[in-house]
Amino acid sequence: MLPSLLNQFLKKSLIVLSWVAFATASTLSFAQYPEKPIRMIVGYAPGGAADNLIRPVSDRLSKLLGQSVVMEYHPGAGGVIAADILSRAPADGYTLHITDSGPMTIVPKMKKTSYNPMTDFSPIAMVGIGGTLMVTPANSPATNLKTLIELMKDKSKPWSYGTSGIGGVGHLAAEQFQLASGVKMTHVPYKGGAPAIVELIGGHVPLLFSSLGAAAPHVLSGRIKPLAVTSLKRSSMFPDVPTLAESGYPNFDASIWFGIVGPAKMPQPIIDKLTTAFNTVLQDPAVQESIRKEGYDQISLTPTQMQAQINQDLERWGKVIKSANITYD
Repeated sequence: MLPSLLNQFLKKSLIVLSWVAFATASTLSFAQYPEKPIRMIVGYAPGGAADNLIRPVSDRLSKLLGQSVVMEYHPGAGGVIAADILSRAPADGYTLHITDSGPMTIVPKMKKTSYNPMTDFSPIAMVGIGGTLMVTPANSPATNLKTLIELMKDKSKPWSYGTSGIGGVGHLAAEQFQLASGVKMTHVPYKGGAPAIVELIGGHVPLLFSSLGAAAPHVLSGRIKPLAVTSLKRSSMFPDVPTLAESGYPNFDASIWFGIVGPAKMPQPIIDKLTTAFNTVLQDPAVQESIRKEGYDQISLTPTQMQAQINQDLERWGKVIKSANITYD
């Protein structure tokens, strides 16, 4: 009887000791993270907004964590290719991704994707948020949003608006504006923001929904005129330009954002460490200035708040996409 009880006691003790050893090893492993370079997947070509936003952040993150952050570019399909790669990566904290509203909250509402933005990622930190800019040619008779609406009510002169392409944030912001205001316009999509601005300046389209970064040099030169910004709050890049919410459309918000995510089921200690590190770096005034130059404002959200933002935007953009019958081409 005694030997049997002793054997049972020894077995249970060994199990407990094994779990303690495992837990201790895991804790030490998390504490030592990162022990090798981190891959940062970028879903767009070098030199674009995502690249320009993440480089100053990653440079300082490398110094803070003691490991290099290596850029890895996978452009195409509006960021969907990169999001798919990230969703299938090991959840060990060594593969991260700077993503944005497009592949996370817009494209999944227009077509089936291989990933689920609500379950297949681990939100880590928000980098920047902003809106699109409603701009007209410098010689436009519209001096503000009110006069623009009055001009649009003249049924004898059909209105059109330009964007950088079908299904982009400018397109959706414009469709949301039409739903809120009741005006009707014809969409003229271009192959990018630069050619769209050229056409606006040339008088080929009377209104453009542009990214702030693309519009900025032309606003400063006086060749185009800003009327409103589609974000809920004014942009620090154009603090004198009112929001649509201030211009008669309460709570109007067509903001877009860039943020950092990892694969689903990342260990919580690693998420916590990365969130703290990113938010520390994002408080650097030089980093915040680099974000403003791209037309965004730095924003700090917890991973839980970031997931809530994703869920909220999926619902918001889904309604606009359904109402306007927008399909991904």
